[in-house]
Amino acid sequence: MKPLPLRYRLTVLSRTAAAVAGGYALAAATAAGLGLGLARLGMARADATLAATMLAFVAAAVAAMWAFGCATARRAWLGIAAPALLLGALAWALRGATP
Repeated sequence: MKPLPLRYRLTVLSRTAAAVAGGYALAAATAAGLGLGLARLGMARADATLAATMLAFVAAAVAAMWAFGCATARRAWLGIAAPALLLGALAWALRGATP
């Protein structure tokens, strides 16, 4: 059996890193950003935290599927990093602003 080319192996490694590390970052940013945002909109802090955490698990699973469903590894990274950065910026802007 012929071994797989190095370029292919590196692409799979990059997608795996995007799924694991990027999915974790997206989940953390989702939990932080949505938790603070929902609390700011008037939801009880405990309920906002619980809702945001449950949605963060969904975001991590979707990120993993996205990483391997994209046409290129670059698109996978961008599709995970962009919402993670936006939600992280939201969390940063709302830090300390909840009642």
